[in-house]
Amino acid sequence: MERLPAKPRTAEAPALSHQLQIVSSLVAEVRAGRSLTSALDHVSSADRAGAQALAFAVMRHLGRAMALRRRLARRAPPPPVDALLLTALALLTEEGDRAYKPYVLVDQAVEAAKGRAQTRAQAGFLNACLRRFLQDRDRLVQETDADPEARYNHPRWWIERLQRDHPEHWEAILQADQQAAPLCLRVHRRRIDPESYRERLAAQGLSARRVGPVGLALERSVPVSQLPGFAQGWVSVQDAGAQQAAPLLLDALGERAAHARILDACAAPGGKTAHLLESADVEVTALDVDPARCVRIRENLHRLGLDAEIRAADARQPALWWDGRRFEGILLDAPCTASGIVRRHPDVRWLRRAEDVDALVQTQAELLEALWPLLQPGGVLLYCTCSIFRAEGSDQIEAFLARHTDAFELPAPGHLLPIADRKNPGLPDNAVGEHDGFFYARLQKR
Repeated sequence: MERLPAKPRTAEAPALSHQLQIVSSLVAEVRAGRSLTSALDHVSSADRAGAQALAFAVMRHLGRAMALRRRLARRAPPPPVDALLLTALALLTEEGDRAYKPYVLVDQAVEAAKGRAQTRAQAGFLNACLRRFLQDRDRLVQETDADPEARYNHPRWWIERLQRDHPEHWEAILQADQQAAPLCLRVHRRRIDPESYRERLAAQGLSARRVGPVGLALERSVPVSQLPGFAQGWVSVQDAGAQQAAPLLLDALGERAAHARILDACAAPGGKTAHLLESADVEVTALDVDPARCVRIRENLHRLGLDAEIRAADARQPALWWDGRRFEGILLDAPCTASGIVRRHPDVRWLRRAEDVDALVQTQAELLEALWPLLQPGGVLLYCTCSIFRAEGSDQIEAFLARHTDAFELPAPGHLLPIADRKNPGLPDNAVGEHDGFFYARLQKR
């Protein structure tokens, strides 16, 4: 990604044209297959927060913007111009209270085009497209409503898969994906109890509500540096759905959880590893295939005052890292499409391709096959993904049980959907939108 110069720090916010230049570069990166998180690493700290907020808004309305651009331009312009045009169109179609008036946004988008060599020659074209959109906005939006990608701002294959997997809830899931997720914290109960921490938040003007045994959801998001005791390890950021993992595994182990040997496969960045260690006196081996991500695990555990054996290795190849001693518990948070965390990562829907699902399903099956022999008889394997696609959840487990007569399924939440569904057995007491989409299954060895 082209590194744009940071504006000098002043009392005023950076010009909108400068922000649009940055955001359009981020959009171009996502359309080229790079994650927004990775692309944001190249944005200056002075610009990052504003750029992320605008980029998230664009990702949530990119489907509509692409459909509109096809009606406003016969041929797609060069990628830098196209990214800027899509950025402006997405922000112009954003519903609810707009931070900028439409004509201000158009004017600043044209200024952004004039300010860069890659887009300067197309500034007039950009201006014409955006002003035509403002003149015919209602008609153009109505025309694009016939396109599911525009109406729901998700790829067509994604919509069709949800319609098959969740025929009663697919539309509610797509609507939930368009909402910003709350900042959810997991309280380190060995350091401070959740109610006491909630009182400390209130003393700083931060209102929070309880979600689960040790979770707190803030009414407004703030940087972690503003959270009391964060540097001292009092809390960690973790979605309420993800906070189900450690209790599900430890509860299944029962009395055997005391001093149990547990493998956390695919452990980075270490949130579930930490939750296990916060909840019980267990011996945890945290495994991840990426050495750089293992450093992140170590840093997170250090902040929390916790310790685990951390190893960089492929969980599918136990011969390269396993010492031959079987585990009482295994937590397999398998690589997946991340289709359940679109609220937090709105670019995921545009990064994934339909063929990715089959490839990830194969990887998940390989992990299950490789790790099952490492589990003691009577031990429990908790399989989870942050996916709402059945191929990565219930279908995967059904296929595994058909292959393994020495495995049986214990009660578990199954598919947690990121919607207010009171019939969902997962988190029945949660308010609207308090957890991402997940899948959980507990497998015990006979």
